[in-house]
Amino acid sequence: AYLDYINIEATRELTYDGDQLVFKNKDVNTSPGIVEYTLSNSSAVIEIWDITDRFNVANSQNSENQNTISFKAQSGEERVYLAFSNSDFFQPTKDAKSKVANQNLKGTIFNNAQGEFEDIDYIILAPAQFLSQAERLADINRSQYNLNVKVVGLQSIYDEFSTGSQDIAALRNFVKYVYDNASSPSNRLKYLCLFGEGSYDYKDRLRNNTNLVPAWYSTNSFSLTNSFVSDDFYAMLDSNEGSMNNADRMDIAVGRILAEDVQRAKEMVDKINAYYQPEAYGSWRNNVILISDDVDVSWERILQETTDGIGIRVEDEKPFLNVVKIHTDAFEQESSAAGNRYPEVNEAIKDAIEVGALVVNYFGHGGEDGLAKERIFDKFDAQDVNNICKYNLFVTVTCEYTKFDDPNRDTAGEFTFWNKTGGAIGLITTTRQIFVTVGVSYNEVLDDYLFAFGSNDYPSIGEALRLTKTDNNISGITQKRLVFFIGDPAMKLSIAQPDVRLTRVNDVDITQPIDTLKALSYTKLAGEVVDTNGNLLSNYNGTLTATVFDKQIERQTLANDGITDNNGEIVLDYTTLGEVVFKGQASIENGQFEFDFIVPRDIGIPVGNGKVSFYAQTSNSLSDQAGANFDIKIGGINENAPEDNIGPVINLFMNDENFVSGGITNESPNLLAKLQDDNGINTASGIGHDITAIIDGDETNPIILNDYYQANVDDYKNGAVTYPFRDLEPGIHTLTLKAWDVYNNSSTAEIQFTVYDKDEELVINNVLNYPNPFVSYTEFWFNHNSVDPLDVSVQIFTVSGKLVRTLNGQTTGGSKAVSSLSKDIIWDGRDDFGEKIGKGVYVYKLKVKSNRLNKQVEKIQKLVIL
Repeated sequence: AYLDYINIEATRELTYDGDQLVFKNKDVNTSPGIVEYTLSNSSAVIEIWDITDRFNVANSQNSENQNTISFKAQSGEERVYLAFSNSDFFQPTKDAKSKVANQNLKGTIFNNAQGEFEDIDYIILAPAQFLSQAERLADINRSQYNLNVKVVGLQSIYDEFSTGSQDIAALRNFVKYVYDNASSPSNRLKYLCLFGEGSYDYKDRLRNNTNLVPAWYSTNSFSLTNSFVSDDFYAMLDSNEGSMNNADRMDIAVGRILAEDVQRAKEMVDKINAYYQPEAYGSWRNNVILISDDVDVSWERILQETTDGIGIRVEDEKPFLNVVKIHTDAFEQESSAAGNRYPEVNEAIKDAIEVGALVVNYFGHGGEDGLAKERIFDKFDAQDVNNICKYNLFVTVTCEYTKFDDPNRDTAGEFTFWNKTGGAIGLITTTRQIFVTVGVSYNEVLDDYLFAFGSNDYPSIGEALRLTKTDNNISGITQKRLVFFIGDPAMKLSIAQPDVRLTRVNDVDITQPIDTLKALSYTKLAGEVVDTNGNLLSNYNGTLTATVFDKQIERQTLANDGITDNNGEIVLDYTTLGEVVFKGQASIENGQFEFDFIVPRDIGIPVGNGKVSFYAQTSNSLSDQAGANFDIKIGGINENAPEDNIGPVINLFMNDENFVSGGITNESPNLLAKLQDDNGINTASGIGHDITAIIDGDETNPIILNDYYQANVDDYKNGAVTYPFRDLEPGIHTLTLKAWDVYNNSSTAEIQFTVYDKDEELVINNVLNYPNPFVSYTEFWFNHNSVDPLDVSVQIFTVSGKLVRTLNGQTTGGSKAVSSLSKDIIWDGRDDFGEKIGKGVYVYKLKVKSNRLNKQVEKIQKLVIL
């Protein structure tokens, strides 16, 4: 627990020192009779009070200002006395903000815009500085879920429910008032959002304190596992609840937005809004990442067994989801000066997050600095991952990952939530130490509600956590209060409806015997999007993303720490998805689609069942569907495949296709690789046949890009790799990319780029106009290294220096990593008055300014008018 105060009792000489003096003598408790107290240096003392009973005070006056006061009292019980002078009274202070405006929350909270009663679905409580951002969050939920949302300032609640003073009971009582006064039990309040950070320092004694929306604290100060902070208090709304006993049950879902200032509040609402935008739709929503700690002592086998069990149940209940299992003990452990580490696990986690996942669930040891003692994911990783618009729900039923209530120490969980271009949209997480048995129970129950096993009617994330805490398997556990939802409690996971199905393989109905997908064989798959009754949606038009997986792979953990039981080393046998045989896109027209591809040579030759994973989204409205099929057989080889000895064509760019080798980028650019091959690109991960990128010749650390490749829409012969780099060192870099076609023919390509630190300088190069010479128009082009919008000015002069035209514009900037090339300024060859100027040579000066950096650069070039 955090230290509140220290109370020290000591025996000392009874001498008055000028301040109010409280004294007692514990020795008299066991000595019946009469005792005498003598107070020296007491000339200033006017009275001595017996305050043993605060409601029945007795006093003794020092009317003669004696320098020594003696008085007698009955012994046998402990009595407490107070000596004071007439210059040492405590004076009540006047609150500078004691004037309170008239208000009537109780009378108006249910009023709609027309002044009529309307039940409330959702309340957001926020301090004054966050009210505008809280209203933005409210608007998102009104639009997205058609909820009646009310935003209420904390001070107005304090003024009406606790005489203006901060009081968590006032906040709860207000919420209870709204809950109790709904028109009917079915129309009661459902969600509560606490918009702002909390802190253990209620009295704002800490520098940079963040006690914006206070939380409830247990009184078990001497127990690491029973001393905790909780927001569940605000959800105990029955009349006999509020003491936080195990029997108290949450009646509404609660979430907290962690923000300590207005900028952070805006960023978090921006992030929530982005979760619902068109850019956030994609096949990543079919992915679930499960991560387990390694086994350092024998009982820890339950960590990986529980995690794997979750994966099995998710695959059984929601087969359209693709479960990615990262069991730490299945990777090689390495020793370092800082202790044992798993660098491959660290990269696997970051890569999987950046590819995108609906949920990331870790089970194992953790703390404020990250996951596992081997640091498989830490604060720096939480800040660096770049999965913009592919935000996950991060589940960590582990110790202290999001201990947000210490304003002087930010945690890995907070950084996971605060990451503006990645990380999590919400966290189901802990703030204190938690028993592993509680973690096992939580994980087993939570997924039943989170993934709505047995149903396709999904609750919000906050509601799923509430249902977990009230489940009979959890409700009796005190430590259930340690688990928080950080995020918007009304938000639902973006799980697509399972309404896509495979109908034909190589033009044969799926209900008939179908061809085996053999290596190097041409394959055509077809399917349809249906409604909940299985009827074709003939008005459905959009795009399908299809991923074909090879047969499941049998794996075993490595027992890196050599932990044994009676059966030998503790290992886990488990299965994972097979390698990706093909990933591409197809057009959906009138609810139907088809796509084709060549099966790679590198598939597993034994015949077995694979998996086809579907993700569909409409082109005219925001809607997505998913599906999966496990009937296809994969294996064998096509002995009559045509010959192919030519590798793929590779074109490399940084950030966009306008990039020229040798150009400039910021420190985190995107690699864009355009690949073409008549038979398609191999992503089946045969030994030595991965798509790889090598930076600056470091072949010991290849970057595997298979998961970042996707074929074009309706074209398996062409596709692209898009890979986000993180924090490259400034300077010149050379990237070499190697790719293989499905026949295992390879090609390589190389590109150079220069990384500039965007916070140090603004750089432009490759300034030109095209066409040049020109007749009727020309475009001005240049490279730059800024992610921010830039102001651009082009001044055109005669060779004698006369200004004839000034053109102004702005680059796009934004979240695309780098707008590395701008060509948005066009000149028609006319002067500022609209007159056509003469043929000949002219000089132009291009100026580029960054308002954020307050820096400007310029270049001078020539152009010719014909």
